[in-house]
Amino acid sequence: MIDLDMRVDAGAFRLEVRARVDADVLAVLGPSGSGKSTLLEAIAGLRRAFGTITIGGERLRDLDLDLPPERRRVGWVPQEVALFPHLDVAANVAFGARGHERQQHDAIETLELGPLLRRMPETLSGGERQRVALARALAAAPRVLLLDEPLAAVDFEHRARILPWLLRVREASGVPIIHVTHDLGEASALATHALILRAGRVHAVGPIAEAIAAAYSAIPDLALDNVLLGEVHPEGTLTLTGGARLAVPRTDPLGRATYAISADELIVATQRPVGISARNVVEARVLAVDAVDRDAIVRVSALGTELRAKLTDTAVDELALAVGVEVYLVMKTHALRRVA
Repeated sequence: MIDLDMRVDAGAFRLEVRARVDADVLAVLGPSGSGKSTLLEAIAGLRRAFGTITIGGERLRDLDLDLPPERRRVGWVPQEVALFPHLDVAANVAFGARGHERQQHDAIETLELGPLLRRMPETLSGGERQRVALARALAAAPRVLLLDEPLAAVDFEHRARILPWLLRVREASGVPIIHVTHDLGEASALATHALILRAGRVHAVGPIAEAIAAAYSAIPDLALDNVLLGEVHPEGTLTLTGGARLAVPRTDPLGRATYAISADELIVATQRPVGISARNVVEARVLAVDAVDRDAIVRVSALGTELRAKLTDTAVDELALAVGVEVYLVMKTHALRRVA
């Protein structure tokens, strides 16, 4: 449980957050300057806050208590990983462990750092440095893991390689994660709930699908990706976790994979299309239609998950889309982009 009722004053800027979320992973989204990093710094004790901060039933701050950063048991992974350049990987992880030998071992195993332990930071790739930073944070046996846009400082290729490691950390650690990101595909893949900040205030908070719909009105130029997890086979198909299959580019590497498709690239039809070049036609059912300015986000149940398509309000009216309507989603093969 993440329970926040707090305020931070930073010059002319004020952050006020009141949210109570029972989430394994809470994504924090918002435009630049909305207070995302300030929120993490307040939870970590790096910024002075007023009010109450409670994580997993443990109070970090209230009227009578204000734990210093070293007593908050917070695992911190900033954009710039800040590894100690004079220490090898093993020593960097051990510095975070501070006597928690079991957690240190588990962190190294989870992130498969065994072959890297004697390497120095300057010899590591961007993705490898991020893995070491994650392991160092996990080795401290934190009560919460704070990720401040951990993929923002690396290029697309490294970002695609790191996302599976974040998924592994989520599954293996059992530690609540608060994850600041600008990437809704990343948020959808990792988080169960989302907190949307706008100008230092909570714009929306709740389950990831509902919060993402609200994010459209809060975050300018937001790109909304749907994320699909599965395994690529030689014939150019992706078998999803639930068993459904999609056609993907034949040139994509085989094995476990994460794909994204933009909400703008999902085509919605009320009858099964025929005589088209797109190889993926999927049955779906409308769950909700969320108006956003003159557009709409149509949430559908398909492929064993929830997907989102962005349509004009005119298209929604002409197709008579409403909760419960059976539709078909059309996806071009090359619109499915492999991200990990």
